[in-house]
Amino acid sequence: MENKYKSVIEDAVAKLYEQYPELDEKYGEVGRKKCYEDNIHHFNYLESASDVGESKVFSDYALWLNSVLVSRGMKSDHLIDNFKCIKESIKESDVDKGEEFKLYLNEAIESIQAADSENMPFPK
Repeated sequence: MENKYKSVIEDAVAKLYEQYPELDEKYGEVGRKKCYEDNIHHFNYLESASDVGESKVFSDYALWLNSVLVSRGMKSDHLIDNFKCIKESIKESDVDKGEEFKLYLNEAIESIQAADSENMPFPK
């Protein structure tokens, strides 16, 4: 599976690191490798969602992952921006199921944003 999306994943990681140059400073090449591996997992879940024809599979994964990342000090924007980079990379490639994957990514982004807005404290 990894080789099937290798160039798209590499492009998405490059886009993310262009957007967040501080990631290179903070994590270096080890961080890029981990980001690449994380994106492999994203594509595994995109494939699973596609196999069963249910976008909720990917959205549920994204919500779970976001809760894990936020509990470790990350921001939802990091995952959302990563998904946006994947969408851009898919758009620039000829990936099978690309349109379907972009739809799933959009729905996951909307789910994360909705969950974030539900969890925001009300102003006093």
